[in-house]
Amino acid sequence: MGIRNGIGDWYQRNRMLTWICAIIAVNQLGFGSIIPVVPLYAQSFGVSQSLIGLTIAVYGLARFAASVPTGWLADKLGRKWSLAIGGFITVLGNLICALSPSYEVFLVGRFIAGCGAAGVLVSGQIILADITKPESRGRTMAIYQGVFLFAVGFGPLPGGILAEIGGLAFPFFVYSVLGGVAALIALARLEETREIRQVGDEEQVELGFWGQIKLITADRAFLLVCLVSFAQFFARTGAIFNLGPVRAEQVMNLSPTQIGFGLAFVSIVSLVLAYPSGYLVDRFGRKTVIVPSTLISAGGLAMFAFTGGFGWFLFSCFVWAVGGGLAGAAPAAYAADVAPRGMQGAAMGTYRMMADSGYVFGPALLGFAADGFGAGASLIATATMVAMCGLAFAAFAPETYKGGVNQREAR
Repeated sequence: MGIRNGIGDWYQRNRMLTWICAIIAVNQLGFGSIIPVVPLYAQSFGVSQSLIGLTIAVYGLARFAASVPTGWLADKLGRKWSLAIGGFITVLGNLICALSPSYEVFLVGRFIAGCGAAGVLVSGQIILADITKPESRGRTMAIYQGVFLFAVGFGPLPGGILAEIGGLAFPFFVYSVLGGVAALIALARLEETREIRQVGDEEQVELGFWGQIKLITADRAFLLVCLVSFAQFFARTGAIFNLGPVRAEQVMNLSPTQIGFGLAFVSIVSLVLAYPSGYLVDRFGRKTVIVPSTLISAGGLAMFAFTGGFGWFLFSCFVWAVGGGLAGAAPAAYAADVAPRGMQGAAMGTYRMMADSGYVFGPALLGFAADGFGAGASLIATATMVAMCGLAFAAFAPETYKGGVNQREAR
């Protein structure tokens, strides 16, 4: 009885977090399930390797394009409605993918699905920004991040099984169902958080949504945390998921199984470090965690550029994962800290847009760089860029919350 009562008490205190995590788990399990089949499905249309890569890039482009409109929608209609609409758009996009008669239609479906993903992810982070207080924001967002990582990391396993059972289109049908389930959970179980505001918000809200964005993007601290997140997204999608495996195969002579094990290892380490990262962020400060984690990530990224065997590849994956895992939800918590009162929709939408721009530009730019200068040099250049972003944050970004004190209000 004691354990059950304890769980019940925790649920009552964290009901919104519980349902947000349930929604993200369902939605991202569907996303993870299509990861192994997207390139194979595109290949079935008989297109080139570059066009296969475009099906991945266009998804990131859609997330980039839809992030700020999602913030606007969250302010106009409410958070639960913007999240539910994102879920329903996910249904539409993946149904189009599953039923595509041609590559062009499949590409359109991928773009629509990416817009739906932005609706779910951005709305979820806005809700967390609404309901959290600075003293627990890091741990709350770390729980969300941990659920997210687990669902995405586990998803490829059932996705591969589904593809073997029902064909390459089957995981897209399943993702459509899961997207619809996420939308219905949002409508049925989430409370609206749009009105959770502090005294004095009204004057700032009168600026209008685009005026809010103008005010937010004039904040040096906000731009610097967006820069750090951009660098992380740029490196993850462009270097770790693209150049790293290519170099491991061509230079280290590793097998696809060994490469896949290394990348899965990254997800496991990041998941294990998610909640400890949240504790560190709340206890010692956002900046105190963001700076060293970014520099560790840069070091791990640079290690991929040096030739070695499977053990060296695994160690490089481990160092990169430690950096990413320690960072965890710290940048998102920082962005929520610096958001002016009542402007969570504009702030988190803009933050996600700037971060997702790394998802768009990373694979394309680093692909061109690798063609011209080699994968090793491109990895070193990217590591240098990530390190410079971390050092810029160290030098110019203020701390927002540390040791139980709101650093901005304390000044």
